[in-house]
Amino acid sequence: MLTDTAHQHLETVLQSRMTRLPGGLAGHSARFETADGRQVFVKYSTLPGAADRFRCEHLGLALVGASGVVQVPKVFAHGQASDLTAFIAMAFIRQGRPNRLFWEKLGATLASLHGTTAAQFGFSHNNYIGALPQSNRRHETWSAFFTEERLLPQTIMAMDSGLLTDNDVQRVEFICRQLPRLCPQEPPSLIHGDFWNGNVLCDVLGEPVFFDPAACFAHRECDLAMSRLFGGFDDVFYNAYEEAYPTEPGLEKRLPIYQLYYLLVHLNLFGIGYLGQVRNILEVGL
Repeated sequence: MLTDTAHQHLETVLQSRMTRLPGGLAGHSARFETADGRQVFVKYSTLPGAADRFRCEHLGLALVGASGVVQVPKVFAHGQASDLTAFIAMAFIRQGRPNRLFWEKLGATLASLHGTTAAQFGFSHNNYIGALPQSNRRHETWSAFFTEERLLPQTIMAMDSGLLTDNDVQRVEFICRQLPRLCPQEPPSLIHGDFWNGNVLCDVLGEPVFFDPAACFAHRECDLAMSRLFGGFDDVFYNAYEEAYPTEPGLEKRLPIYQLYYLLVHLNLFGIGYLGQVRNILEVGL
């Protein structure tokens, strides 16, 4: 529960009294209404590093929102109260019910986001994927960025924790060497970075809203690969994306390359339950 100290700090920052509203919000989050009529969604945590994670979440939302093609929640404030409760306060988005038109919009919206490009892969600041740090050091090529800033750091972390064997590591390194021939040569695209169905919602007007990004400039197929994990999206979404921004032939065979990163992240976050999926990719070969 949000502490009294943190509550008072938020009221000072937002310059308005806040009344907690009922609702089934899970975990360390709550919904409030301010005296000036704003509906505010607050995430909070006392875990080490939480303030920096919320800071990076704000930066990611600003980056994605600055593309001008997708709606993101407005951030009112983020920081840390005197009792070390870190928080991020943003506009509460009322949910609607997704229909075919929503899925079409979502596909076209993601394609438009990916049309925002940069000269190099990476970004000017590092961020997080879940609770794990994610380096965005810039590289000229996708293979170098994906190897040095994505696959190898997660692989080393898992090896140091005893989750991966030397043989597993050698297989990851083999995949890294194959990246230049496996992945299409495309300009760096602005990606959401953690694009699964828990980080997208349909608002009451039927418009897509993106949140909890792990944004950077990367290969756009990363978002498509992540979207197929953990339930996936409606087929209408994928068809709309392909119509707006067609992918190169062979996408289905490439998806495991990108999914390997996200599965390594889950292996490091949640443990051995994800080892089977990681090894399925490593053992099939590419």
